[in-house]
Amino acid sequence: MKIAVIGTGYVGLVTGTCLAETGNKVICVDIDAAKVKKMQDGQVPIYEPGLDVLFHRNIAQGRLTFTTDLAHGIQDAQIIFMALPTPPGGDGAADLSYILGAAKDISKLVTEYKVIVNKSTVPVGTADKVRAVFEANTSIEIDVVSNPEFLREGVAVEDFMKPDRVVIGTRSERAQKLMAELYGPYVRQGNPILFMDERSSELTKYAANSFLATKITFMNEIANLCEIVDADVDAVRKGIGSDARIGKRFLFPGIGYGGSCFPKDVQALAKSADEHQYDFQILKAVMEVNEKQKTVLVDKLLKYYKGDLKGKHFALWGLAFKPETDDIREAPALYIIDELLKHGATVAAFDPEGMENVRRLLGDKISFVADQYEALQNADALLIATEWSVFRNPDFEKMEENLGNKVIFDGRNLYDLEKMIDLGYYYNSIGRKLID
Repeated sequence: MKIAVIGTGYVGLVTGTCLAETGNKVICVDIDAAKVKKMQDGQVPIYEPGLDVLFHRNIAQGRLTFTTDLAHGIQDAQIIFMALPTPPGGDGAADLSYILGAAKDISKLVTEYKVIVNKSTVPVGTADKVRAVFEANTSIEIDVVSNPEFLREGVAVEDFMKPDRVVIGTRSERAQKLMAELYGPYVRQGNPILFMDERSSELTKYAANSFLATKITFMNEIANLCEIVDADVDAVRKGIGSDARIGKRFLFPGIGYGGSCFPKDVQALAKSADEHQYDFQILKAVMEVNEKQKTVLVDKLLKYYKGDLKGKHFALWGLAFKPETDDIREAPALYIIDELLKHGATVAAFDPEGMENVRRLLGDKISFVADQYEALQNADALLIATEWSVFRNPDFEKMEENLGNKVIFDGRNLYDLEKMIDLGYYYNSIGRKLID
């Protein structure tokens, strides 16, 4: 099948590459000429485990190509995916200008039937707006389909190639047949392709992300309560996670959620509810709690240092919002850094993949070091903001050589409490009994 993917951001590039892997001929279109040139030269513009192997294989075999020419890109495509940004506007609502702008450009170029797929995360009613753009600009028959992505950064290739489910919103039998044919190879093990109307499909993505964000936030509230009542959040987590109705995933407490999806999707769903005169109270509480949770380590530091962080120097392990990605969007580490700098502290940071992105954002406001142990030199304490595997089993002897004060504030609960006692650390984590 011939496919066009408009936009080569995280979702677009993973989508295009993985669709090519099952034998489709995919052409990815982007307006960024420099980025397209790099991809044509074999450079993967994002860090995502496993993507580079598929990327290079499908380029070499001629199934994956890149262009800045929209007309050329869509000319022979049977299905056109729009994987474009939908950033929050000033009022929190999703900005659809990229989606609608691309729809207008495409509508003026189509000469035969196409399936237009919204792959971006969009509010309810977007398919109707895209359809209206086509109706205003062409008499060519098209179908607009909603096909939200459920990719987790760090395991996106696996998620696409072996999805839990594929959600497709369309009332067109013709479009449904094409989409079923396209996704058939990915669900051979029996996972479902769920067909529904476009509006239900659009809401499904927002509902899924908002529910998971709520689950994380609830657990963070439980962790904060555990510290007050001297309970152990790990025990509580295991106790409730063993209930099949609740499940074990997304129950790990920490310093809040970040990334490109949860923050903007929760905000957009709450805003969409407001536009329909519905007060979605639980989502507003989720956003409020998460905002506070991002800087809970700074609150702990202020308590430990009796309100004075001026002149203190901290090592920070982790900058990306989660491990196995270089994505720093809404990363709790950025909020922690901002608060530390406001209080007159200095920071030396290390992250396996995210440092260059933060360097472009912050410049020389903090120090960036070559490895995790160098960050510890002359530090008053270590702060852990991202649960990279490399941080889980560090060389504690080497840590002790570099970290003058054996003080750790762990936002991801990486270490065993008893072990930290034996090693002589003051170890302050999330929702677990403090070690003095």
